[in-house]
Amino acid sequence: MSRLVVRAFSISIDGFGAGPDQSLDNPLGVGGPEIFSWFFHTRTFQKMYGDGEGETGTDNDFAVRSFENIGAWIMGRNMFGPVRGPWPDESWRGWWGEEPPYHTPVFVLTHHARAPLKMQGGTEFRFITDGIESALAQAKKAAGEKDVRLGGGVSTIRQYLSASLIDELHVAMSPVVFGRGENLFAGLDLRALGYEYASHTPTSRTVAHLIIRKR
Repeated sequence: MSRLVVRAFSISIDGFGAGPDQSLDNPLGVGGPEIFSWFFHTRTFQKMYGDGEGETGTDNDFAVRSFENIGAWIMGRNMFGPVRGPWPDESWRGWWGEEPPYHTPVFVLTHHARAPLKMQGGTEFRFITDGIESALAQAKKAAGEKDVRLGGGVSTIRQYLSASLIDELHVAMSPVVFGRGENLFAGLDLRALGYEYASHTPTSRTVAHLIIRKR
């Protein structure tokens, strides 16, 4: 049965999934890349974006697992790109070049309609204007028996958490303090929403991989 999962979502030790002052030059906010330092050195990242060999080990194991059994993705419009309001044109095609790393249908939450965008490697961005539940229903249909991965950003994950629609959440907590930005859990009563701690795995990079599941 298809599940909605969050995989390898990085947060600071004080709970922020993006730093302050997000912009085109700083899509993750000022200092945002610091919380992804655990991922950048992995073999998975280097195969996707880098030119080095990359490291194996626990962090890479979690990175590999984050792409397994995924049949569709959901993301918020802010994760797709910096354009706000009505689409002025269709020139913006995402942050990832002509072959994004998704290789599945990707359902982008937005208030403004846009035609589907087919990319190389099997990724097709489909723009959903009628809410999170509609996006989830369409993503599960596209995924079949595989899982749907919720990519972010923070606001999108919070919406699905608030509706108790996420089945499992993997966050990678890095030893970084932001103080400001977008906080993943602030104001959410996860216990009342039906969530519980499942496991944590510390690594040599001092990141802690935390698993939270719906009861």
